[in-house]
Amino acid sequence: MKTALWLYLFLFLAFFDLHAQYPILTPFAISLGAGPAFIGWMMGMYSLTHLPGNLLAGVLVDRNGSRRYIVFALTAAGIILLLQAHAQLPWHLLLLRAASGFALAFLSPACMTLLASLSSDTVTQGKYMSGHGIIHTLASVVSPAAGAFIVAKAGYSGTFSTLGWLLIFTGVMAFFSVPRHLPGTALYKPVKPEQPGKPEAPAKPVSKRYYLLPFFVSCSQGVLFFELPLSQGGGGSGIISTGILLSLLSLGALLTLSLFFLNRLAPGIRIACALLGMAVCFFALAAFRSIPAGMILFILGAAKGVLFPAMASLFISLGGAGRMGRTFSLQSIAMSLGAFAGPVAAGQLRDYVSPYFIAFLLLMTALLLLPPASSGRLASYRSDLNSHAA
Repeated sequence: MKTALWLYLFLFLAFFDLHAQYPILTPFAISLGAGPAFIGWMMGMYSLTHLPGNLLAGVLVDRNGSRRYIVFALTAAGIILLLQAHAQLPWHLLLLRAASGFALAFLSPACMTLLASLSSDTVTQGKYMSGHGIIHTLASVVSPAAGAFIVAKAGYSGTFSTLGWLLIFTGVMAFFSVPRHLPGTALYKPVKPEQPGKPEAPAKPVSKRYYLLPFFVSCSQGVLFFELPLSQGGGGSGIISTGILLSLLSLGALLTLSLFFLNRLAPGIRIACALLGMAVCFFALAAFRSIPAGMILFILGAAKGVLFPAMASLFISLGGAGRMGRTFSLQSIAMSLGAFAGPVAAGQLRDYVSPYFIAFLLLMTALLLLPPASSGRLASYRSDLNSHAA
């Protein structure tokens, strides 16, 4: 439990730092002379460079543990932010965002693997993942408004410098506090070669269909983070408005993440309901401008708060001993591809169709492609949950 508390603290500081940039990046890029299409590529490039990092992280985390990669990701991202404070041209920002995407690609697989390794009990793992979601959401509640406030007081350069030093400080704290090993855990152990005469059972192949889920969800999120700042306009008032709306989104997620009893529902049911709710919200943003955006984003956040712990539980069930890093790495790859495709597509099609309608279509497609609740791993995971509830 002590390890989980330390990890939650580091995650809070890291997520605070990262989410504080969301209402800032688009106006900053515009101030450097970038247009909507370039902004879409800039946001997408951050996610695209996640891919090589995710591919490396999956194998390296299983082999060497999470600690060194958590420290590397936080420290490197902080240094990049210090450089970003001095960007003068749009392509400077593009390159720095690409570098930041690679560095931070190690953070999510390492943290998720470390959390999952703290217990071999599926219900307890679900609680740890919900705790991860709550910390993520708490940080994202206050950070967008805080980032907008810092920009108003210190400007773009001062804001990026402040956030950069915060990440570096968090990396130093992680170096001294995250344990090198977690002895006695069932899931967190290096992958060893097979011993002669003791063949291991082959891992059950995971259908690629499962990874379409995080791809489409991440696509829709990328569309939201691209379009929302543009729809609110530039300038100080637009930045503050965007920060408040993103905070309302996170407050909605915090509400449902606090409902721990939801962890006892089958992941498939939670995922299906959340996808439908998110799709309806994006349709409302596209078609019903009279409905307050803050209300819609609060409901959208509530649906996200149901979705992400359920997805984490699903991918824990897809992984196995010594393979958690690979499983979360593939999930992160799917999300990186989606976060790249979403803003790029929205930037190219914004003059022809509402980006929010694109997000609606993506989520409905994800809902249609969701494997049936009675199939394979979803069924076995449901049985495991029922045995704990009995």
